[in-house]
Amino acid sequence: MFFGVGIIEAMSTVISSLGNVGPGLGAFGPAFSWAALPDAAKWILSFLMLIGRLELFAVLLLFYSGFWERR
Repeated sequence: MFFGVGIIEAMSTVISSLGNVGPGLGAFGPAFSWAALPDAAKWILSFLMLIGRLELFAVLLLFYSGFWERR
């Protein structure tokens, strides 16, 4: 139980964040809010939403130093 969240709720929020598909299951389903999550969990889920939206390789390219060098 990381951040005090059960396995079903944790997996559904991660899948929901990566896929940008909407509500998850359990305590973070359509009838409840993610406001109960700690701030650290919200930051992690926000980053996962970014990765899911831009695709993993585009995000990794931002951290590659060769991308930012002038030729």
